[in-house]
Amino acid sequence: MDTKTLSAQRPSRLQKFINYVMKDGKKSLALKLMTDTFDAMHAKGMKQPEEVFEKAIDNVMPKVEVRPKRVGGSIYQVPQEVPPARQFALASRWILASARAKSGSDFSGFLAQELIDASQETGNAYKKKLEIYKTAEANRANARFARR
Repeated sequence: MDTKTLSAQRPSRLQKFINYVMKDGKKSLALKLMTDTFDAMHAKGMKQPEEVFEKAIDNVMPKVEVRPKRVGGSIYQVPQEVPPARQFALASRWILASARAKSGSDFSGFLAQELIDASQETGNAYKKKLEIYKTAEANRANARFARR
């Protein structure tokens, strides 16, 4: 995939994700990494890497999370719905953290594999979402404190 094509017709979600990939203000390097990631996804048999990216983000975005709430001297973990902007931020952060945690020099390959895994509802980022859901379910009894 051509870098100019990716930058010219980039949807806002992809643009935002590229900003999360970027370190030290090096946007051209982040753009090249995403281009290489899409090329690696295409090489692994994914016909539409952009659709795989969107599906991966949708699968990892959490709908609920637990937030600490202080009530009468005690702190309770209260499950709450996650705003859409935070859902995307958390999903992006978890996918990138999973890709960066792998040792080796091929970050774009690791990111491509993590996106493919997330789109198929496997992988570390998806497991992180399931852990958040389990925590929210375990603390469902504390939901009564959300309204105070």
